[in-house]
Amino acid sequence: MKRLAYTALAIELVAVAVFAATYDSLDFRIYMLGGEALTDGASLYLSQHADHWFTNTPFAALVFAPLSALPLTLARVAWQLASVAAFAHACAVTLELAGRRPSRPLIAATAAAGLVLAPMWHSLFQGQVNLFLLALVMFDMKRIARGGTAGIGIGIATAIKLTPGIFILLLLVTRKTKSAAVATATFGACTLAAWAVSPDASRVYWLRTFFDTSRVGAPYISNQSPYGAAVRILDGAEHVDGWYAFVPPLLAVAGLALAAARARRGDWLAATAVTGTTGLLVSPISWAHHWVWIVPALAVLVRNGHRVAPAVAYAVFAVAPMWFTPHDGGPDEYGFHGLLTLAANAYLVAALTFLAYIYARTRRDRSTPGERHVTSEPGGAAERVSGHVAP
Repeated sequence: MKRLAYTALAIELVAVAVFAATYDSLDFRIYMLGGEALTDGASLYLSQHADHWFTNTPFAALVFAPLSALPLTLARVAWQLASVAAFAHACAVTLELAGRRPSRPLIAATAAAGLVLAPMWHSLFQGQVNLFLLALVMFDMKRIARGGTAGIGIGIATAIKLTPGIFILLLLVTRKTKSAAVATATFGACTLAAWAVSPDASRVYWLRTFFDTSRVGAPYISNQSPYGAAVRILDGAEHVDGWYAFVPPLLAVAGLALAAARARRGDWLAATAVTGTTGLLVSPISWAHHWVWIVPALAVLVRNGHRVAPAVAYAVFAVAPMWFTPHDGGPDEYGFHGLLTLAANAYLVAALTFLAYIYARTRRDRSTPGERHVTSEPGGAAERVSGHVAP
């Protein structure tokens, strides 16, 4: 088992390195061009880069400014290998929160299996930042689960791409106010740093680009958010805009309430998975490569003793069924077509099913008190404690 895990991960690392050295990943090139354009002020958002808009925050461009000084191929290889290392760290933390001792063979096996999932390899294919965001958030959630103060990782992740900001709300609703303050202050410091470097770009982003979803093509099949599904099913944003404004707040309240319920039982793994999933549902744009939160979600299912459910979920996120449905903008992509539409929104269906499962599990736990997940050892191993737990 140990040799198999190391061999599989080694093969994947070689493949990633060779791919990074030979393929010009589009999103990474846009990041690099954004880093170069940061000091040009407003042109960061008012001009296209490689025929695409830069849509991330000014701080994201600031992060890439030093990298943009390197040769493109060298920067890309370093970025991709660092992404794998970040993912391995996220896997190690996930294992700890699930109550497993993260030995090197187990981390290698988990990372190797995780890299087969489409959100992970697609993040690498595009040169995306998602694996770093996952690692930053998981780093903080490990400290929170141990009863410590955290927030720097979440703050930096939110400053790079705003969706991790939902974890600041999780810290607030679970009364981790000091950690929430640290995360907010970190986000503010990063944002101000970008403003100091390029006030024009920051002004354009926060006053204009931040509110503009037309740049990113919401109907595209890769957008697995409820908004993307609604636009496709109802045949156009004009049939969605208006009433849909009430949907994200309702999803956020429901998801955070469910995450807080798990946190009160000491189940920070489920709280993390639910919050990450909720963030994907609340955002109007949740590309297929954003769904890296499948890793803690799968860990929850496995930890809870299920076999079929995690196997099915793994298959869904490895195969990515939506890419096998019509997605060329033709009539078959729009409207409701039964099972075909369900397959076209497979990640969304999986997310809603997972939240429904956690809700049912939480109701069952409340009716039969006695099991609680706590992180008690320095190594992060979890134990189950008998006794009444307040709902």
